[in-house]
Amino acid sequence: MLSSTFFVFAFVAVSAFGKPTPRQCGTAVLSDAQVVAAEKHFRANMVPPGGLSTSGIGAAHSSKLNVYWHVVSKDDTLEGGNIPDSQIEESINVLNVAYEGTGLSWLLANTTRTLNADWFTKVGPSNSQQTAMKTALRQGGAADLNVYSVGFPSSGLLGYATFPSWYADAPADDGVVILYSSVPGGSTQDYNGGQTLTHEAGHWVGLYHTFQGGCNGAGDMVDDTAPESSPAFGCPTGRDTCKSDSLPDPIHNYMDYTYDTCMTEFTPGQIERLQGQMRTYRDVSFEATEGASF
Repeated sequence: MLSSTFFVFAFVAVSAFGKPTPRQCGTAVLSDAQVVAAEKHFRANMVPPGGLSTSGIGAAHSSKLNVYWHVVSKDDTLEGGNIPDSQIEESINVLNVAYEGTGLSWLLANTTRTLNADWFTKVGPSNSQQTAMKTALRQGGAADLNVYSVGFPSSGLLGYATFPSWYADAPADDGVVILYSSVPGGSTQDYNGGQTLTHEAGHWVGLYHTFQGGCNGAGDMVDDTAPESSPAFGCPTGRDTCKSDSLPDPIHNYMDYTYDTCMTEFTPGQIERLQGQMRTYRDVSFEATEGASF
């Protein structure tokens, strides 16, 4: 979001957005005070390009990130959440296309399959089922993305994620949880192109929603995303909810709530932000690119 003050970090929280129609957020709205406090912490600890992290979580990691996918199902059927390897592989392909140009790429390192109806149906942010699931299944370290595909039949979620700064205090909780039918070719209409994972991975690398803070709040801490008063649904071309500027709402941004087919971009400012957060909180190092200033 365009803002008179420049910050570069995401508040330590879990983000979630809801089952169609429409996509909805399942977490409390962050106050400007919370956002600003988190940004101040990041600015005091930010690792610059080529710098060394002081996070203490280990040696620098490549920006080619491992993905550990955990299929949690209630039975052995597709309808019960047992998605095939082909849909998982295509999800990684979609993720790599979306993150092309960010300096990040994703490699499927392992897939696990767990039959647990309790986890499949009841997992949600901060509940006991989630704790048990992640404690049992999570693999890797700070720079490894763990994806858990579940059912969400009662909560109506599409997905949720943890932010980078949370890892040091709660490493076992780190990762993203998505609706199994939101993968490419899934049964969730309008949200079955794989962009739920793109969106939630966006939080995992440190990005806010584009509508964070509305038209006049602290915003998403990115200078080149247009302000937006509320999430956009569908694909409302020409939508402009903040009349204080002449810019249309960023409906094509991966961090909005539009249909999967409407999501196509991250901005240069978001790329700068995610690289800073990944260097600082996940000890990820990025290869130098000619002309790049990230």
